[in-house]
Amino acid sequence: MNKTPTLKLLSLVIPARDEEGCLADTICSLSDVLRANNIPHEIIAVDDGSTDNTWKILEELETVRTELKPVRNEGPHGFGRAIVKGLDSMKGDAVIITMADASDSPDDVVLYWNKLNEGHECVFGSRFVKGSVVEDYPRVKLIANRLANFFVRLIFRIKFNDVTNAFKAYRREVIEGCKPLISPHFNLTVEIPLKAIVRGYSWTMVPISWKNRTSGVAKLKIKEMGSRYLFICAYVWFEKYFSRGDYHRK
Repeated sequence: MNKTPTLKLLSLVIPARDEEGCLADTICSLSDVLRANNIPHEIIAVDDGSTDNTWKILEELETVRTELKPVRNEGPHGFGRAIVKGLDSMKGDAVIITMADASDSPDDVVLYWNKLNEGHECVFGSRFVKGSVVEDYPRVKLIANRLANFFVRLIFRIKFNDVTNAFKAYRREVIEGCKPLISPHFNLTVEIPLKAIVRGYSWTMVPISWKNRTSGVAKLKIKEMGSRYLFICAYVWFEKYFSRGDYHRK
């Protein structure tokens, strides 16, 4: 493991599109747990073209939660573009990407922070290893998830088995080292970790908890994402085997 500096500020990036039913509770739960664990943090919630009251809720919450930094992605929109907007706005020396629908556990955010402070440059959570807890995962999405992750593990020869999960943690230098980020949609969740691994950053995998949303509508559409995941996997695969190390960390 590389010697890494002590972290001073954690940035949470939360992309949100039409999440008025759950976003405030998600932000408050995350911040309360981080405060209780004395973790300095900022929360960058990115409104990605919402048509409901998401932005109004963020503006109101900002007045009582000083750690909240609402950002508007004026367009073009897309899950990946919203995350990039948040990454470009962050001030922290580490970042955790988490979902607006409260599917990710705040306790796992603390776990990620602690693991980063052990010296890891990336922390990847898995919902499919011993010790993980998964509640109400839709069956069709589960099958598609396991097939996609098996494919990624096979072609990249890695042991990480939940690459498509958005909930991951990185030191700032990893994000900078993975640029440019080119995925406009959910395929960004695959682009960043695969680039980080291929480019030589250290990483660890930990079991995490996940539960299905209880409000709002899931934004991931499997039939729309297949070719996009395939494209970004091919893009990083060609870098791994044909770039002759041009993009490997120096």
